[in-house]
Amino acid sequence: MKDKRLPMEQPNNPLHAVKLVDILEYLTQNYTWEELANSININCFKSNPSIKSSLKFLRRTPWAREKVEQLYLKSIKK
Repeated sequence: MKDKRLPMEQPNNPLHAVKLVDILEYLTQNYTWEELANSININCFKSNPSIKSSLKFLRRTPWAREKVEQLYLKSIKK
């Protein structure tokens, strides 16, 4: 019988167990929407930005999500 528990922890993955909503909330607490739009050129940060609309876009757009995750990783290392 296969073990159906969650995979082992990922100690080398700094994004393990970090939700996208938590990443966006952290970034919006530390940057303005304008600063985010200047850092990552995506419309969900430029045109009527909100956490909800950004989540919807980023969940469907892997390349944009990756850029947001990279910005998050850079900003937590400061």
